[in-house]
Amino acid sequence: MFTDGAGAVTVFRPVRNPRGDGRIQVVDLPAAELAVTVHAGPHDDIDVSYGRLGDWVVSHALGIDGPVHETYLAGPRDTGDARRWRTEIGRPVFRLTPG
Repeated sequence: MFTDGAGAVTVFRPVRNPRGDGRIQVVDLPAAELAVTVHAGPHDDIDVSYGRLGDWVVSHALGIDGPVHETYLAGPRDTGDARRWRTEIGRPVFRLTPG
């Protein structure tokens, strides 16, 4: 999506009775272990946070296929002050068991 400017997006929106409508499909995402970072501030440079997280995952050889997760801890619906936005970004990784 970032390199081509287009792609598929899965949006999580908690509802009691999910239903598809038109292009909207209901899907179940499997549980996943995630490497997580929090991007602070406006989304103008969120790609930098994505890149840093991706570099960390690759440098530790932990990356696996799966959807990237974004959780809006604080965003435009919470405050008009973009400096206070917080976006959690999670990339799927191998599950590591305690040593």
